[in-house]
Amino acid sequence: MPETTKKRGAPLSIRLSRDERARLERDATGMSLGAYIKWRLFDPNNPPPRTRMRVPRSDQVLLSQVLARLGTSRLSANLNQLAKAANSGSLTLDPDTLELLREACRAVIVMRAMLMRALGMAGDAP
Repeated sequence: MPETTKKRGAPLSIRLSRDERARLERDATGMSLGAYIKWRLFDPNNPPPRTRMRVPRSDQVLLSQVLARLGTSRLSANLNQLAKAANSGSLTLDPDTLELLREACRAVIVMRAMLMRALGMAGDAP
């Protein structure tokens, strides 16, 4: 087979201690170990190659599910409608209840921002 038609070269195996492998995985920050090692060996003066998505940990899966449910629950929209009705006067509320509604809206915004940060996603700061 001509060299130009090969997709990949021969693999290279090395033995590492647990600490060495842990260090490589930590330093790779989302890159595959192979890509990280090749970059460090052959191209360390250039920016690292694009990172790959890792398989999410179970807590990331749960956080993603919570964020998805929060997004589809219409909770924030319902709270916003209540606040608008209270502000327009069509919903009579005393100042304490109005403040509780505003506090609930702020709590939803903070929860969303915290979930986004926990997932490593860019989110609006509260």
